[in-house]
Amino acid sequence: MIWQDALYLWFLLIIPLLIGATYWYNRNLEKKREAYFGEELFQKLRKGFWSLGKRIRNVSLYIGIALLIVAAAGPKIGTEVREVKRQGVDLLIALDLSASMNAEDVKPSRLEKAKYEISRLIDQLQGDRIGLIVFTGEAYLQSPMTLDYSALRLFLNIAETSQMPSSSTDFSAAMETAAQSFESGEDSENTSKAAKVLMIISDGEDHGEGYSEALQKLEEQNVSVYTLGMGTQSGTTIPLYDDSGSLIGYKRDEQGKVVNTHLQAEALRSIASDGGGEYYEIRNGSSDIDAFLGRLDELQQGEFASQEYADFKNQFQWLAGIGLAFVVVGMVFPFYRSRESSRE
Repeated sequence: MIWQDALYLWFLLIIPLLIGATYWYNRNLEKKREAYFGEELFQKLRKGFWSLGKRIRNVSLYIGIALLIVAAAGPKIGTEVREVKRQGVDLLIALDLSASMNAEDVKPSRLEKAKYEISRLIDQLQGDRIGLIVFTGEAYLQSPMTLDYSALRLFLNIAETSQMPSSSTDFSAAMETAAQSFESGEDSENTSKAAKVLMIISDGEDHGEGYSEALQKLEEQNVSVYTLGMGTQSGTTIPLYDDSGSLIGYKRDEQGKVVNTHLQAEALRSIASDGGGEYYEIRNGSSDIDAFLGRLDELQQGEFASQEYADFKNQFQWLAGIGLAFVVVGMVFPFYRSRESSRE
């Protein structure tokens, strides 16, 4: 047996206190009675008094209060088997880790803001499988699709631009890796029923040769491609920091000019339009991630996990009912008998 909240059991100390208070009150009352009334007169004044009934009344009250306290503690005895089903969509997030994602036109930076919004998205997911792809000119499956959101957060937290061998961006690499992941994830009839969603989070700067073929493959797999733009149209420079976090300069091109990066929304809009999804945008002071989450709720859902587990069964109802019954007896049980009964 276990307890829902064992702290309530401390209130059982009230019972001996009540018994002691009742005993003290009766003794004090008896002394006052002896000072004013003789025994014969007192017996005539309380003719019909039933001492056994009074004791039954008090004991019932004590038992009832004790049972109600124990019920409040939430005893759980025995086990009951419950079936749990988790349903949702297959969601892959492709996070751009190119150098331009370090730009700070979105505070604290495009990348940090993107990671924050992904984390906020994870907080609101319920039964959706989610995975993480990181990409620049190349793409890697950082975390396969999983229901373990805590594990995904660990992979998300360590995602940095410095981990990638290339600083450019190629959307086709992310799409090809996503297609392979979705294909390998089709391991059951239930998961195949789930809607497949790819969310690309980037500033839109694509240096690849084209993504039409990769996008076509995702379409054949019934994958909806959504995009989330990071940055501003005006753009900004790309800061460079040393290992201690001190600013050491700004990224420059091959001619030595400081690079200015800005959000290229049209490229992301085109991907979302061709991929059957929608384009969202994150700027300072605004975020469309909630709108994307609402869109997920409208998509077809599949069952990813169904399992049975044993849990302790709540038993407080019985104790509460019996306790109330004892309290009622303690309040209404007679401790005076009729004249006929007293004569007997």
